[in-house]
Amino acid sequence: MALGATMYTFAVQLADVDRGVYEDLSLRMARHPSETDAFMVTRLLAYLLEYEEGIVFSEGISSNDEPAVLVRDLTGRLTAWIEVGAPDAARLHYGSKLADRTAVYTHRDPAKVMAPWAGKKIHRAEDIPLYSFDPGFVDAAVNAVERRNAVTLSITERQLYLELNGTSLSSAVHEHRID
Repeated sequence: MALGATMYTFAVQLADVDRGVYEDLSLRMARHPSETDAFMVTRLLAYLLEYEEGIVFSEGISSNDEPAVLVRDLTGRLTAWIEVGAPDAARLHYGSKLADRTAVYTHRDPAKVMAPWAGKKIHRAEDIPLYSFDPGFVDAAVNAVERRNAVTLSITERQLYLELNGTSLSSAVHEHRID
């Protein structure tokens, strides 16, 4: 018998000073059994760092033609394709052609994530940022995650200050570009 997704809830206070975004959010995330905790936390961070009107979590692994997070405008047009983890070059190429903007957030070593992309055709590759966090940051956040979570996230000058269920963490958001 196949295992179902595990639901997590996040009561989030978001203060993104860099972008002037201040929101109180109530989020529900489904974590598929094949999804790691680090991937789920990175997906949450990507959502919060990219937060704008029209942002949603995709169907996840049950939808192969969508990224982990996406943004649609009021007409339904895809405006942002936001991948998490280590997507392959073909997936980035596809997403970059569909959306106005593409980004990748990873909990892995960024050099190892970008290495397979070298020499591959990726539409507007120079416009796709890869974002990573300080070593150990995502793992420390994973250790604080519960099924119901209280989150305060402040971002200023691309520095994250995260309080997750009483655990305080911080990390820079590192931006890497595809060569």
